[in-house]
Amino acid sequence: MATSTESDRSTITWRLLLRVIIKATILFVVCNIVFAALMPIETLGSISLYNTLLPGRERLPYGENSAESYNLSLYNIPAMMTSLSLARPKAADEFRVILIGDSATWGWFLPNTDTLAGRLNAGHYLTADVRRVVAYNLGYPIMSLTKDLLLLDAALPYQPDLIVWPVTLESFPREKQLFSPIVQNNATRMRRLIDAYHLNLDRNDPRFVDPDFFGRTIVGQRRELADWFRLQFYGFAWAATGIDQKIPAEIKLRQSDFDTDVTWQTYQQPTALTKDNLAFDVLEAGVQQADAVPILIINEPMFISRGQNSDLRYNSFYPRWAYDQYHDLINQTARANHWQYLDLWNSITPEEFTDTPVHLTPKGSAQLATQISAAILEAAHH
Repeated sequence: MATSTESDRSTITWRLLLRVIIKATILFVVCNIVFAALMPIETLGSISLYNTLLPGRERLPYGENSAESYNLSLYNIPAMMTSLSLARPKAADEFRVILIGDSATWGWFLPNTDTLAGRLNAGHYLTADVRRVVAYNLGYPIMSLTKDLLLLDAALPYQPDLIVWPVTLESFPREKQLFSPIVQNNATRMRRLIDAYHLNLDRNDPRFVDPDFFGRTIVGQRRELADWFRLQFYGFAWAATGIDQKIPAEIKLRQSDFDTDVTWQTYQQPTALTKDNLAFDVLEAGVQQADAVPILIINEPMFISRGQNSDLRYNSFYPRWAYDQYHDLINQTARANHWQYLDLWNSITPEEFTDTPVHLTPKGSAQLATQISAAILEAAHH
C-alpha cells in the first residue's frame, strides 16, 4: 500500500508534467503565430548553406527522384535562387548572362557541363572590353512563358548584363500560362506581374494558392519547411557527386513517324492563331520588365522529322499549320518591336535531338552554344 508521502510525490510529478505540457503547448502556439505573422516562408528561403558552406548549384532545383539525384522540386523562389551559384557576388570582370526558358535550357538528360550554360562557360568567351562571359542556368522544366517571366523577375536583382530567353510555341498557349504549380504557388508575385504589365490573365484564377493565417503557420507550412530543409541537406551529396538528375544509359528517342493527325493543344483542325490565343503579351512584358538590361530572344531549335506524315507535322509537338503561324507571328513581332532576336528553329540537325523535339544531345547543345555566343558578344559590344 502506497504511503501518503509516495502519493504526494506522485501528485507533484503529475502536476509538474501537466505544467510542462501546458507551457510547451502555449510556446508551440506562440511560435506558430509569430512565424505566420513575422516570418513568411520566403524569408526563410533567403537563408541558405549554398555559396557559404556548400558550393552554389549550377541549375535550379527540380526533380522528384531525390534519393537518386540529390534534387527536388519546390515552390520557394528565394530558396531556389539562393541555392544557385548566381547568388555569389558578381566579379568585377564578369559579363553576367542569365538564361531562362524551358527544359531544353535546364538541360534535360544532360550533365551540367553539357547544358547551354555549361557549353557557353566552357567557351571562355571574352567581350570587347575583356570581361568574361559567365552564363547562369535559370531554365526550368515547364513550358510556360508566365513561369519564365516569374523567374526573370526573381533574377533581375542579381545584376545581369544580358538575359537570353529561348522560346518555342509550346510555351505560348494562353491556357497554359497559369497551369504550372510554381506559378500557382507564387500567387502574390504573379498577381503583381499581371497588374504591372496588364497581362491578359485572370489574377483571380481559382488555381492560385492563397494560404490563410493557419496556412502560414509552422504547421500549415510543414511541407514547405521540409522542402527547404531537404534542399539544404541534399546539397552535401550534390556537392560530393555533382549529380542533380538521373540520366538513363539509353534514352528513348523522339517520335519520327506520325498518324494523319493535325491536332495541337485543344485544336482539332487548323485554326487561325493570333495574339489572343498565344501569350505574346507575356513575352513583351519580359522585355519591358528587364528595362535597361538587354534581352536576346531566341526561337529555339526543334527536331524536324523526315518520317511518315512529316508533311503534316514537324514533330510530335507541332503540326505544320500551327508552327508556321507562330513562326510568322514571332518574326513579325520581333521586327516590329526591334528586339534582339535570333531565329534558330531549324539550325540543329535532326540527329542531335533526344527524347522530345526540343531536348538536345551534348553535341547539339555545343552547336547551339556556338551559334548563340556570337549574338551574346555582339550584345555585349553594344
